[in-house]
Amino acid sequence: MARRSKGLKSKSRYKMTKYPRQHGLSPISKAVQDLQAGTRVSIILDPGVVKGQPHPRYHGRIGVVKERRGRAYIVEIRDGGSTKKIISRPEHLTVVRQ
Repeated sequence: MARRSKGLKSKSRYKMTKYPRQHGLSPISKAVQDLQAGTRVSIILDPGVVKGQPHPRYHGRIGVVKERRGRAYIVEIRDGGSTKKIISRPEHLTVVRQ
């Protein structure tokens, strides 16, 4: 019997796809956005950019930017009863408006 793959992108068929009008390169403004510490962001994975992608389980979560580390940002989110720090590049982060 064959064994099922359990890689990083397993069970993410619809989470990691773009709608037809969104195909192609994402705008450069997403990659060069500058986020300050304390900014509320939503983690929305961009499947066109694999580098700096957080785990698909955190897709759609809202967190707070704590610091910048190289080109990436440290985002703190609540997961159950604990807080977790997620390292993500700015292509996968969207500013949440209040």
